[in-house]
Amino acid sequence: MPAAAKIQPAKPSARPKAAASRGKAARTERNCSVARTLDIVSDAWAFLIIREAFFGTQTFEAFRSALGIPRATLTDRLRKLTQLAIFRQVATGSSQRKEYRLTKMGFDLYPSFIALMQFGDRWLANGRPPPLTLIHTTCGCDSHPRVTCSHCGEPVGARDAKYRDGSGAGRSAAKEGRNTRRASDGSRFLTGRPSSVSRALEIIGDKWSFMVVREGFFGNRRYDKILNELAIAPNILTDRLNRLVASGVFRRRQYQSSPDRYEYLLTDMGLDLYGPFIAMLRWGDRWLSKGKPPLILTHLKCGHDFEPSVDCDRCKEPIVAADMRYRLAYDPKSFGALGPRSVD
Repeated sequence: MPAAAKIQPAKPSARPKAAASRGKAARTERNCSVARTLDIVSDAWAFLIIREAFFGTQTFEAFRSALGIPRATLTDRLRKLTQLAIFRQVATGSSQRKEYRLTKMGFDLYPSFIALMQFGDRWLANGRPPPLTLIHTTCGCDSHPRVTCSHCGEPVGARDAKYRDGSGAGRSAAKEGRNTRRASDGSRFLTGRPSSVSRALEIIGDKWSFMVVREGFFGNRRYDKILNELAIAPNILTDRLNRLVASGVFRRRQYQSSPDRYEYLLTDMGLDLYGPFIAMLRWGDRWLSKGKPPLILTHLKCGHDFEPSVDCDRCKEPIVAADMRYRLAYDPKSFGALGPRSVD
């Protein structure tokens, strides 16, 4: 990966004075179904709990064993995920113990996780075998799912689609309490079992990193343009750009000298995040947009509007959690964890 390219933050005066004077509470941001999805999974503990649930974990003590999570933190996240309708609580027989089971909404996050897993397998394995090999029981084959067009079934990449505003387009007040921590805090995503999804979220799992990458997909390449679009503090933008260059998501290209100015272009690795992004967009549109999607996607190859689908590359059928088994490159018991459902 390219070495980190250090940049100097813009002077505070580069931001419009009116915007600066309005303060943090007045900051607005683009309506975005991907951002709404990441509001949930960019919290590292929430993501890890959902991941364990896909592997069959249902009880408080089983979550705690697999993740080494403090009891108070686990109680808080399970309560929030239940309030969000990702989980439902189920009483087990005559005991007082309750289980946490994924709802239909929760299970529908699975394709987004698989799209992120494929990205992590391709770009972040560092020469190691992937932690999981997916076996699609529908066709019985090793599967490497792809993000495809729901109309023609062909794969969709960043250069294969265009967008227009949907009925939910516009800007809203920035949501308080979002995960905007420094990318260095992303190491918590690596807690517990090996996971290519965790490796991907370590890079884009904080909201500012995600939003900077998203601006790249919207065609905004220059520092000042990103700064004004996001109303982000210059030092935070500088930090995220440096980290995303260091991780290989962006590359810098000089477009002016005296003074030197650079633009930030998505690399092949960065462009490959498009699939996971639109998989998360589909989930956010379906469950969080109230029938008003902010963006409508059109597949250039077939000319039709589409919903992203995560499909098996062998049989072309959509991936669902119940149809998947796994070949593991690790022993879950060594992490105090359950499953997942192995073919071995």
